[in-house]
This record gives sequence, C-alpha cells and structure tokens, in this order.
Amino acid sequence: MKTKPVLFNNTVLRDGHQSMAATRMTTSQMLEPAAILDEMGFAGLETWGGATIDACLRYLNENPFDRLRTLKKIAPKTPQLMLLRGQNIVQYASFPDDVVEAFVRQTCENGQDILRIFDALNDVRNLATSIKTTKACGKHARGELCYTISPVHTVENFVKLGVELEKMGCDSIGIKEMSGILQPQIAFRLVQELKSKVGIPITVHTHDTAGLGAACYLAAIDAGVDCVEVSITPFANGTSQPDT
Repeated sequence: MKTKPVLFNNTVLRDGHQSMAATRMTTSQMLEPAAILDEMGFAGLETWGGATIDACLRYLNENPFDRLRTLKKIAPKTPQLMLLRGQNIVQYASFPDDVVEAFVRQTCENGQDILRIFDALNDVRNLATSIKTTKACGKHARGELCYTISPVHTVENFVKLGVELEKMGCDSIGIKEMSGILQPQIAFRLVQELKSKVGIPITVHTHDTAGLGAACYLAAIDAGVDCVEVSITPFANGTSQPDT
C-alpha cells in the first residue's frame, strides 16, 4: 500500500526562539538561516505571530511588519505560518470585529500564507471573524484545538470541535499542545478519531517539555497525521518543539 509522506513545518523562526530565548532573535539574525531553511523542503516555516510582535515593539526596536516582508523576500519558496489568538489578535485582550478584520487583512497583504487561529478556551465564537477574513483574503485558515487535560477536555469533545472548525471553513486543523503534556497514546487516538470525522488535513504541534514530543509525533504519524511541527537546535527540544 502506498502511503502519503508526512509533511514537516519548521518553527525555529517563531516558536523555537520564543520558547527557548524569550523571542529575542532579531530579523537580521534570521536572514542567513531563513534562506537555508527555504531550501530544505519544509512544508511551512513559522515566522510570525505569537509573541514576535510584542517582542519586536517592546524589546528589539523593530517593525514586525518589516520582519514579515523581509522574510518573505528571503524565503519565497516555502509557505509561511503565523500564530493568531483569534479575537485577541496578538495581544491579551479581545478586540472588536473591525479591528480583527483590519489586522488579518494587513497580515495577509504583507505576505502571510497560513494563519494558525486559536482561542485559549476553544470558544469558536472567538475564531469566526479571523477564519472568515483569512478565507476572504484567499489565505489558508488553520483552526487550532488547544489541548489540555481536564474532565471536559476529552478526545470526544476535541473531535466535536474539529468537526465544527471544518464546518466553519477551516482549510486544516492543528492540534495545538503548548505544555508538553500530550501523551503518545492520546495523540494516536485523537488523530485517528479526527481522521474518521473530518476530511481536511491535520497537523500536530507539541512541545518537548516533558520529553514526550518525538514519541507523540511518531504515534500521530502511525495514526495518519498529515504534518508535524519541529524546530532546530539550539532552539529545539526542552520547552520548544522536538528537533528536526
């Protein structure tokens, strides 16, 4: 039986250094590695979003949109990803729809390809505007399932959320596991059951904080996942993604 190859996204230019170095890489430090990464065959490079905007403005004296435009020129071959906090955009408070729409439009117009859209409480009402605007801009909306452990955060409920994200128009689904607590057997079951209910690609994103990351990816691959997200040392493993 012919199997479809698993895709790899690389996160070192965003989550890698956010997780390991407080998001302090400057744009100039990224130029040489970005050009190399662009030639390595990754399905995507995560370059923006999350805390990069905050760090650029507060600590690095940089315009984050200049970074986005520059990295698109340096690495034009590989689709680029960002992390978007839904109605919070890239901040820590909720914004009205027109502000969210304007930010998403500017992000897309300046070169972003794939928007990883999440809400920390998995409240889809806080995802709808970002998803709709991303789609209207002709870009890829990846709806994220924020994984955690509690009596209500069950595989069954995550699968229901995945089905809802597909109905909302998402082009793919991401399992966003930010704490390193996803266990391989749960990763396998979650991917397997999502695959039985949705028809769009699934990506797993985890952190190696508890040393489970690589095992989780292997389990997810065995279950049929489409893509996993990795970093590269020195900004890999530990609290970052597993090393490529």
